[in-house]
Amino acid sequence: MSNSEFQDIDTSEPQGTTFDFRGFLFKALNLWKLVLVSIGVALIIAYLINIRKENIYRLDSLISVESEQNPFFTANTSISFNWGGVSGKVGKIMTTIRTRTHNEKVVDSLDFFMRYLVQGKYRMVDIYKSSPYEVKINRAEGQILGKQLGIRFINDKEFELFTTFEGTSQTVQRYSDKSTYAVPVPNGPFVKRYRLGDSIQLPFFNAVITQRPGKRLLPNSEFFIQFLNFDGVVRSFQFAVGIKPFAGSSAVLQLTLSGTNKAKIVDYLNATAAILSKTELERKNLYATNTIRFIDSSLASVDGNLKNIIEEMNAFRKQNKVFDVSEEMAQVSAKLKEFDLKKEEEQSKLNYLNSLEQYLNTKTDYSRIAAPTSVGITEGNILGSVAKIISLAIERQNLEHTAKEGSVLFEDIDRRINSEKNVLLETIDATKKTIGIQLNTLNKSIAIYEGQLSNLPEDQQQYLKIQRKMDISQEAYDVYQAKRGEAAIVKAANVSDITVVDAAKDIGNGPIGPNKSLNYMMALMVGFFTPMFFIFVIFLLDNTIHGSDEVERLSKIPILGLVGKYNYPNNLVVFEKPKSAVSESFRSIRSSLQFIYKKQDKDVKQGRTLMITSSVSGEGKTFCSINVATVYALSGKKTMLLGLDLRKPKIFGDFNINNDQGVVNYLIGESSIDEVTYKTHIENLDVIPSGPVPPNPSELLMSDSIKTLIAQLREKYDMIILDTPPLGLVTDALELTQYSDATIFMIRLDYTKKGMLALVNAKYRVGEVKNISFVLNFYKHKTNHNYGYGYGYGYGYGYGYGVYGNAYHEDDKPNLVKKVRRFLRRF
Repeated sequence: MSNSEFQDIDTSEPQGTTFDFRGFLFKALNLWKLVLVSIGVALIIAYLINIRKENIYRLDSLISVESEQNPFFTANTSISFNWGGVSGKVGKIMTTIRTRTHNEKVVDSLDFFMRYLVQGKYRMVDIYKSSPYEVKINRAEGQILGKQLGIRFINDKEFELFTTFEGTSQTVQRYSDKSTYAVPVPNGPFVKRYRLGDSIQLPFFNAVITQRPGKRLLPNSEFFIQFLNFDGVVRSFQFAVGIKPFAGSSAVLQLTLSGTNKAKIVDYLNATAAILSKTELERKNLYATNTIRFIDSSLASVDGNLKNIIEEMNAFRKQNKVFDVSEEMAQVSAKLKEFDLKKEEEQSKLNYLNSLEQYLNTKTDYSRIAAPTSVGITEGNILGSVAKIISLAIERQNLEHTAKEGSVLFEDIDRRINSEKNVLLETIDATKKTIGIQLNTLNKSIAIYEGQLSNLPEDQQQYLKIQRKMDISQEAYDVYQAKRGEAAIVKAANVSDITVVDAAKDIGNGPIGPNKSLNYMMALMVGFFTPMFFIFVIFLLDNTIHGSDEVERLSKIPILGLVGKYNYPNNLVVFEKPKSAVSESFRSIRSSLQFIYKKQDKDVKQGRTLMITSSVSGEGKTFCSINVATVYALSGKKTMLLGLDLRKPKIFGDFNINNDQGVVNYLIGESSIDEVTYKTHIENLDVIPSGPVPPNPSELLMSDSIKTLIAQLREKYDMIILDTPPLGLVTDALELTQYSDATIFMIRLDYTKKGMLALVNAKYRVGEVKNISFVLNFYKHKTNHNYGYGYGYGYGYGYGYGVYGNAYHEDDKPNLVKKVRRFLRRF
């Protein structure tokens, strides 16, 4: 290739910043063992996690929410006040299940703050009712929180209570009022023996342990109990129960709960339904209870009046004789009694309305209002308003368990209560005026009839008056007694609006978790993507050259040849192993160089020069210099190997010559060429070593003596190989390019940095180096690099030469090594 042709090569800066996706892919494929190991480790970890996780189960129960109207006193009144129908009640039930108050009742009823534990293979297991013993705690005394108390049964009558304390105080909780406080404990191990049924009274534990019916106590068996913070347990269950309509029915709810112990799930769901039913019945009977309380207070007052009147009548009869009242006066007296009863009825209504008005104006809890019908009030507006106010008051009470005071929800419900209360107060005022008119009319009628009786003697008038009061009180007593009986019957006949359709039950349901398949899938993903991520990071941060494809992508300078990695004790591979693949690589380089030299316009009688350099030390520059020189010498060319690396000389060692005299001695005028030239044991190959390391190597290489030396060597030798310093470290090599007909820049794969190619490109672009080509050292024919190049640059690359390498090249591997590698390839 001529100088002009070299100059015609595109010297534009290659685009080396784009991401090499195929290079990354092949890099990952080359590290498939790492990925496989990572996946294996991830799967093992997933397996260990799976076998250590407890199975998770899910059970469910069904409850129905009915809207049973139980008429009370009148057809217009209902004790349950189901305003909004079933849907409104369903919403309230769903809210109630998630309230802290409801879950406190369930947890407290089941003692779920206490765990029965046994040591399993991988963890502590909650055995709940499967434990052979039962702990009945004293709720009025403190129980230690968090600490596991061991129970070791000595026989079926005795056991040891043991634990180890760290410190001198522990926190306990009194479950009667849920208060917590610290108590002193003995520091270190604690062991104490008890008999079953003994009352254990310790600062940190107060209970009685008994044998569970139907269970056996095995000697030396160990169990543990643990007490948890009550509020923490409540919080764990508060939102754990799932609630949703069942099969599209708005009146049937499905309750679901997940956990590790089926028996605990069953008990919690069934206790939830039972407590809901009980609470709802109490709420439903609230109106009847308030009414009975009001009737009882009125009945007590009437009963007291009746007793006083009877005593007054008895006293009057003792003092006076029995009178025979005329039929006319008896009729007048009966009429007065009828008016008095009406007056008493209207006065009772008025008293109730006054009491209700005062209650509405002075109280904030409106859930304790008695039924208006208990005093005979049948005004529809009053009945409806009272019912709505009570319903809203109960709704507000339920809301207190789920929302904070000051919430917009409270503002809305208080606004509705106040609006309904204002309407009721206006209705009460109007009704009171109507009753007042009726009372005035009754009083006038009573006054008329009392005037008719005024003609009777004084004692007869007194007798009739007492008799009328006694009859009125007896009538009122009978009415209140009847109403109380009616209210009691209705209350007793009430049933909860919540009924269990399908109770929770363990029917052998399989576990729903942990999702072991998902864990394995996650392990596969983590095991695969984790090494891929690190490979990606390493690939991005890797700035070394790994293959010829990267060289061609980063530089337009041509690749002259490839030299495979070869393990040998010295650099004389071509001479001592002429049939090896590496030797053939150097012959290929020689052929390519001959093509370059033929294109150059130089006197063919003069020897050719070849400068071999690299970016840094350790890239095979000296190795290549020696073997290129050797391959030329073996071809019959009279060859000179000139050591111009004055800073770090190496070439003399392989030829068993000393470095006492060399190029340095010639350049400073101490020795002639003949005096520094050494014959080697390789025919046609002479060597001039660099000689002793000078203090000014760059200045020596810039002197005219080096020019004279090269000119004299051209006359005497066919081929002069210049072993120069690294181009990337010092400028010495740049001074020598003017004497080279061709330049080889050594690139050691997996060693040379990509940035060095940018340096060579820059010097080549400005013309500081010419006729330069790359030789790739330590080349290995791998699938992750050099895709698309085939066999364009040599014969055998690396350790695996293929059928061509085995047929034409010497295989110097020991039989054992070949067998091992053949086995690994097959594996």
